Amino acid sequence: MDKGIFITATDTGVGKTVVSSALILKLKSQGIDAGFFKPFQSAGDDAETVKRACGLSDPLSLINPYNAKLPLAPYKAFKKVDIKKLLDAYKKLSKKHEFIVVEGAGGLFVPIKKDYLMSDLILELGLPAVVVGRAGLGTINHSLLTLKQAQDLGIRVKGIIINNKDVRASDISRKSNVELIRQFSKTPILGVIPDCKNRIEAVGQAVRAINVGPLLPKRSASNYRRLKSLNKKYIWHPFTQMKDWLKSEPLIIEEARGVYLKDAKGKWYLDGISSLWVNVHGHRKREIDLKIKEQLNKVAHSTLLGLANAPSVELAAELMKIAPKGLSKVFYSDNGSTSVEVALKMAYQYWQHKGRKQKQKFVYLENSYHGDTLGSVSVGGVDLFHSIFRPLLFDAYKADSPYCYRCPKDKHYPGCKFECLEKLERLLWMHNRQIAGLIVEPIVQAAGGMIVWPAGILRRMEELCRKYNILLILDEVATGFGRTGKMFASEHEKVRPDLVCISKGLTAGYLAMAATLAREEIYNAFLGDYKEQKTFFHGHSYTGNPLASAAAIANLAIFKKEKVLTNLQPKIEYLKQSLKRFNTLTHVGDIRQKGFMAGIELVKDKTNKTPYPWEDKIGIRVCQEARKHALILRPLGNVIVLMPPLAITLPELEKLTEVTYNCIKEITQ
Repeated sequence: MDKGIFITATDTGVGKTVVSSALILKLKSQGIDAGFFKPFQSAGDDAETVKRACGLSDPLSLINPYNAKLPLAPYKAFKKVDIKKLLDAYKKLSKKHEFIVVEGAGGLFVPIKKDYLMSDLILELGLPAVVVGRAGLGTINHSLLTLKQAQDLGIRVKGIIINNKDVRASDISRKSNVELIRQFSKTPILGVIPDCKNRIEAVGQAVRAINVGPLLPKRSASNYRRLKSLNKKYIWHPFTQMKDWLKSEPLIIEEARGVYLKDAKGKWYLDGISSLWVNVHGHRKREIDLKIKEQLNKVAHSTLLGLANAPSVELAAELMKIAPKGLSKVFYSDNGSTSVEVALKMAYQYWQHKGRKQKQKFVYLENSYHGDTLGSVSVGGVDLFHSIFRPLLFDAYKADSPYCYRCPKDKHYPGCKFECLEKLERLLWMHNRQIAGLIVEPIVQAAGGMIVWPAGILRRMEELCRKYNILLILDEVATGFGRTGKMFASEHEKVRPDLVCISKGLTAGYLAMAATLAREEIYNAFLGDYKEQKTFFHGHSYTGNPLASAAAIANLAIFKKEKVLTNLQPKIEYLKQSLKRFNTLTHVGDIRQKGFMAGIELVKDKTNKTPYPWEDKIGIRVCQEARKHALILRPLGNVIVLMPPLAITLPELEKLTEVTYNCIKEITQ
């Protein structure tokens, strides 16, 4: 990670090879093992020249995967370019060397394949760049355009090097160009290479002229101390005992790429919880980055109160293509909690409009979690989170949770015949005239401890709702967008809900956004003349935010283009098989998994299922141990949660499970 630099240029023939050679030689002179990578070469022997000049032992086929005889752009020079092949070659070189100098072809917009430019390769490699520019006419314009475009694309530029090769300009002109580039770009000038007679002399001059200091990764202890001080002074963290936080060394994230996060000290971590279950395709996903930037050039925000905006309209149409059958309308909000608030208020007001004014109550399940606003807390069943707020909440009915490991009926599936639903059915039978809706997290109760339901129980809940004329509200905030192996968890049992709440993965972890999806019948109940006041009086300032909508549109496009759900299935099976060995650990009581949602419940006594005392902080200690091994996890009490981005690879998944296993063993044995 960040072990190299990408050499790009204002145009072709400006001396990238000279600069690459000089950088490698200078790094080597400082005791740094530097390697070279030139993905494309057209009509020349640059790669072989650098290899020979710098004394590199790597095979030329690894240094330069694509070589053409004609001076053409890669898109024309090669019939087909395999980006994975390039990334694999770079990874091999990275394992052999401390630092890799990568030389591009031409500038940022040189096409490699259809809809894939040199700038895309830079972003995919995740490297910062150095821009090489000529010092002749057009220098200022070419350099500033390149730097501006790199900035807009999200490419980090460490500096610019000016090469006076073949320049017939006066000394005053050369100096003026350099000063103006420095002034208008705010980019460091890493060196000015004088005009030389040949390439060998130019490399020698470049070694003397170039400052490599800014190119090396810096680990700023002073910056970390500053951030730590400000953090402890000003920020109140959610779900965090601040007394403990103030005594700890905080992990401060400053960068991310793929399934990894980098802290302010420069250490990279595998993101084992998708940044709290929101990241889907990995951090810095090219398509989403570009879509947001494209939208930013149009409008960042426009209200939906009395207006519409194009991205939110397009997104609604896309959501309806993938939504559970029967849903036809989209109401936007800001986060999972607000999507639940919207659903509760819609359900309540729907029955008021239908003339069933006594239907004002809701039913929820033990161990359920639907958010932190007062309405969503009113239907929350995790006492640790919710009990303190009970005096502020509306009354609701609580039914048993299908928690097989700690069955409320002390039965065993499948012989239990869903006895845990007896209380639910009794409530619906006794109070159906007062109950507006049943709200559940389908298949997996996430924040309650990754409680996975037995097959068929969600379908039975739907049948009960239909029998007693009660709306079924599914909270798919955590389970939606592929987390259970299907786009929505309800698809596993072909359930048709009345209302669905979505958020988290909606924008693939980029921007805050949520939506409540409703059936046409519910929507129609709110239609009427203005004087009837049937309007749904609810909304948020950032409802349907265009930037968030753009991110969500790109997210859904990636699901389709990359066949995410299909490609996820082997990884789900791998995770399932990997988790089996956890059963051999003395203090692992239960392992629960549905798709890419997994919970490992730790117990003090496996035979009696005795939980660890809360004050033992056993889950926290396991996750703290995992950080020592570059893995970020977050527990739910005594349950260790594994919920990686869907984009994680099998080798990364192997690391996730291996480190988790070892950390549980270390802390509990």
